[in-house]
Amino acid sequence: MNQIELQQLVERVSLEYFSKAFKHQATFNSRLKTTGGRYHLSSHNLDFNLQVLETFGMTEFLGVIKHELCHYHLHLEGRGYQHKDAEFKNLLLAVGGSRFVQSLRKNESKKAYWVYYCQHCQSKLYRQRRFDINKYVCGSCKGRLTLLEKRVEIRC
Repeated sequence: MNQIELQQLVERVSLEYFSKAFKHQATFNSRLKTTGGRYHLSSHNLDFNLQVLETFGMTEFLGVIKHELCHYHLHLEGRGYQHKDAEFKNLLLAVGGSRFVQSLRKNESKKAYWVYYCQHCQSKLYRQRRFDINKYVCGSCKGRLTLLEKRVEIRC
């Protein structure tokens, strides 16, 4: 899909689901990595992540288009356009847009962290980075710390 086809698709979805015209520009933005799309408050243009279309298909991509169009139309009408606003949530539900896009991250399935044990208050501390136990003490009781293990947590 190219920029012209994207513009036509967004205009068609806007008319079909919102009964309102989309009068600004819709483009693909290759710099978007973790989000499906973005609405610009100042210019009213929409950016979309091409990876969503390539990875998850047209159904998921249409959900992202509807989501960004909810921001667009509500902002232009002076109504609540933010994620927290009830008007946004209701309109998103009415048009069938997606609240969140599926994760585009590939390499973040494992996360390692260090487990420390306080000898005085017997509490466990979990840290992403290793530190010198001779230099630092427990933040609760100022007791000595010992390194127990390095754990790897697998995320799904």
